[in-house]
Amino acid sequence: MTATALSDFTNRLDKTAEDTENLLDRLLSDQVLTHEIARPKRLLDAMRYSSLGGGKRLRPFLVVESAAVFGVDREAALYAGAALECIHCYSLIHDDLPAMDNSDLRRGRPTLHKAYDDATAILAGDALLTIAFDIITRDEIHREAGVRLALTRALARASGIGGMAGGQMLDLAGEGRFGDREPVDVARVQQMKTGALLRFGCIAGALLGQASNTEYNALDDFGRALGEAFQIADDLLDVESDAATLGKPAGADAELGKTTFVTQLGIEGARQRVRDLLARGDAALSIFGARADVLRAAARFVAERKN
Repeated sequence: MTATALSDFTNRLDKTAEDTENLLDRLLSDQVLTHEIARPKRLLDAMRYSSLGGGKRLRPFLVVESAAVFGVDREAALYAGAALECIHCYSLIHDDLPAMDNSDLRRGRPTLHKAYDDATAILAGDALLTIAFDIITRDEIHREAGVRLALTRALARASGIGGMAGGQMLDLAGEGRFGDREPVDVARVQQMKTGALLRFGCIAGALLGQASNTEYNALDDFGRALGEAFQIADDLLDVESDAATLGKPAGADAELGKTTFVTQLGIEGARQRVRDLLARGDAALSIFGARADVLRAAARFVAERKN
């Protein structure tokens, strides 16, 4: 990536993070909406603690930039990205709980159940999951109900039993949580637990832009490649980085005896796999030409990230 391309990418990533932060701040205000009765302060504060003031906002960025390929209104894409980010933040809250990964640190500060308590953390996650589907159905996203319905269905499937939640279950089973340690299909777990939401970030732009089947499939393939590259980079960081850099505990996978891309491929094999995935992502985006340059830069950012 050239210095100019890197600077442009960084500026756009930072701008989307800022805009997403401002939108989430408004969506998670104390204003009671039609059909709501009240927004309890402790629950709202906990939701805001886990959703505001941190993170690169990569998932909303993918929505905004994949939508930009088709000239979609940026504000509409930001709403869809905010819904996706609420799902992501809920998943982090629940992943950190004692019954799951039992983590004390997230983004360099105490995890929500440490800052508050387990019950509040569970409810905050539940509420973020639910509000995501309030947001994704809003008129601001698209004038056509059919487009909003397609986005809602895709987000539900990326988040639920056949996506992120199902992937977490397979991951726990692979740790031996439910008896004997089960054989782990690392690629399948990755596609579901981590990759599904990243993939949604890419296909959301195609749905918003009412893309052709060929265009949709190109972004779908790119999203799959990017999702796997993200997980391999994460596995490498868990081996090679430290808690201060990551903002969360390092070495957790080894401590739990998890099978990862690194344990399967080795460090050099994992790095080569990332390079192969970047090439696959570039090939998938070739039909869009220069319109997809920012997405190409996003893939390289994912592969080279340090935290």
